[in-house]
Amino acid sequence: MPKQLVALAALAVTCIAPAVAQHAKPQSAEEIRTIALVNRAAGLLERRGKTSAFAEFRKPNSEWFHDDTYLFAYDMELNVLLNPAFPEREGRNLAGQHDATGKAVHDEILSVVTANRAGWVDSVIARPGSTTPARKRVYVVSVMIDGRPGILGSGFYPQ
Repeated sequence: MPKQLVALAALAVTCIAPAVAQHAKPQSAEEIRTIALVNRAAGLLERRGKTSAFAEFRKPNSEWFHDDTYLFAYDMELNVLLNPAFPEREGRNLAGQHDATGKAVHDEILSVVTANRAGWVDSVIARPGSTTPARKRVYVVSVMIDGRPGILGSGFYPQ
């Protein structure tokens, strides 16, 4: 019996640790701001639906889209539903695409949301208006978009 309890405890720690790590206390003001932005946006999306919320998220110089800050949304197949900073990506499928370091960042976003419902993913991509890759930290959450599962996120470029 004690061996079974130890095995069960080890299994619980193994299964729970990744979820806890994804929801660990934010370390910076930027992380806190990004989590709050994404959570407010998810609430707006739930209340107003895709058409109305996405119209708000696309407004330049708004709380949702300014400077290097913008929201993005994917369906669960990694089709881009929203990306006001890079509108040419909307409608494209990003599965298997890599960042500047070779990381399949969009696939990792899907994995994080599928496993933990929310979490952080680091990548190296160009800032809006630039072609030079820079480190970016994104926070993503699982959302319902007009009754269908999806992903909503935002991020920042650490100094």
